[in-house]
Parts: sequence; C-alpha cells; structure tokens
Amino acid sequence: MNAKRPTCAAPALETPAPAASQTYSFSTLDYTESDSTALAEEVALAIAYNGISQAVMLVTPTDLEDFIVGFSLGSGIIEDATDIYDLQLSGSGPAQYAQVTIANRAFWNLKQQRRQLAGTSGCGLCGVEAVEQALPDLKVLPGAPLPPAEWLDGLRQRIGAFQPLGQHCGAVHAAVFMNGRGELLLGREDIGRHNALDKLIGGLIRQNISTSGGLAIVTSRCSLELIQKVLRAGIQTLVSLSAPTGLAVQWARRHNLNLIHLPQKSAPRVYSPALENQA
Repeated sequence: MNAKRPTCAAPALETPAPAASQTYSFSTLDYTESDSTALAEEVALAIAYNGISQAVMLVTPTDLEDFIVGFSLGSGIIEDATDIYDLQLSGSGPAQYAQVTIANRAFWNLKQQRRQLAGTSGCGLCGVEAVEQALPDLKVLPGAPLPPAEWLDGLRQRIGAFQPLGQHCGAVHAAVFMNGRGELLLGREDIGRHNALDKLIGGLIRQNISTSGGLAIVTSRCSLELIQKVLRAGIQTLVSLSAPTGLAVQWARRHNLNLIHLPQKSAPRVYSPALENQA
C-alpha cells in the first residue's frame, strides 16, 4: 500500500519578504537598458555576552532573536536555552547590537575558552581561533529511524512556502523543520547558511516546538559546521539539498546523526548511517 505524502503545515510566524529586501536600480554593462530589482538586505550584528563582545555577524535583519538563541546554542556558548536570562537588541540600519545576559556557569565557560585560546596561532578554520574549537568533543546521539521516503517526495517544491524572501529576491539560504508526522512546520531564511540554521534552531526553542522524530532541512551545501549545530540542538536527522562534505559524513556517522542528501534529479542518498549499519 502506498503511504500518503504528508501535507505542509502553514508557515509559522512567516516574515514578509519586503521587510528584508529593498529595490535597487541597475543597468546593463553597455548601458542600453536599465531596470530595478529587489535585493536581500544584510546588517552587521555585534553580539556581546554579559558585556563582553564575542562576535560580529553579517545577517539578514529578520528573526534576530531566533538567531541569537540558535547561534548561542549551536556555537556551544550555552548548553541549554535556559542559560539565556535576557536578550536586548538595539541599533538600526546596517549596524545592530545584541546584548545577551547568560548564566554565570555559561559565562565562566566562555571566558575559560577565550583564555585558553589566547596566544595560540590562528588556524583560519571556520573563523575560529584554534583547531580544538573547530573540532569540539560533542555528545553522540542515541540514534533514530530514517524518515519514510514519502516524507521527502517533492520536498524541493514544497519548502517554497517557507522561503518568502528567497522567492521574492533570491540570494538567501533556507532552513526548514519537518516534525515527527512529516509536516513542514517552520522555516527561516538568511544570507548565511549557518545563520539560517541558527535561526531555525532558535525558532524551535522559542516556540517550544518538539524536535522528537523530526528533521532539519537545509538548502545549502552541508559542511561540518551544520552537523555540529544540529548535534548540539539534538536534532537526529539532517536533510541537505546540496551534497555534504566528506568530513560532514564522517562526523554524522560517528555521532549517530542521520544524514540524507536530496539530489535534484535522483533518489535521496543516505550517507549516515553507513550502509553496513543499516538493517
């Protein structure tokens, strides 16, 4: 008997596309034609924890609270959303600021990490300061069944409802969550592929959406950083619309993360668990 393909839930708290886009004029190289088009906006967001500057990120100026929560968890700054006591956004235009108050335990760990890295030579890997920070020791997931193939049927087309900015002007990545019943439930967009996933994770946390049995979908290529973020968030299945890197596959297998690539014109490819581990 053929299983029924799951339906899409209505996009939750969808942000209108024009809020993060602006129209710009252009001309052809030979100046024979001119027109205008909508382009995605980006801002510099400076993030400070307990008054100490930590990072400046270029982000799409939507769902910034979701981004801060997801970034804090996905980067290992906090272990749980309850470690964030307060979050204040300020600034306008291209320069915006986030002041985040976190628990003393999380702040102490953050200061220890910064102190241990002081004086080390930069590795240039993923914008971090040392190899140990790029290759952290993360918990192994308990493992979960692979999703039914029907859940991924026509997925590329179905997630369009969760990409209002991408549909409007392009130039952005998307991350979408499918729940344990195969329903597309929540989506987030950003110029940065890591940022889109951070926003999704933060949105799931802030809306108290259970990730049990669900999966994250990313429209970008799947590299190690995305694997680390879903591991820290406890999401057990990651679907990528672009191919994963070899290191991403190695980490997914090592940490019991289901990793599936959904090619444009062929069947889904399961990279993790490895074939010899599948029943």
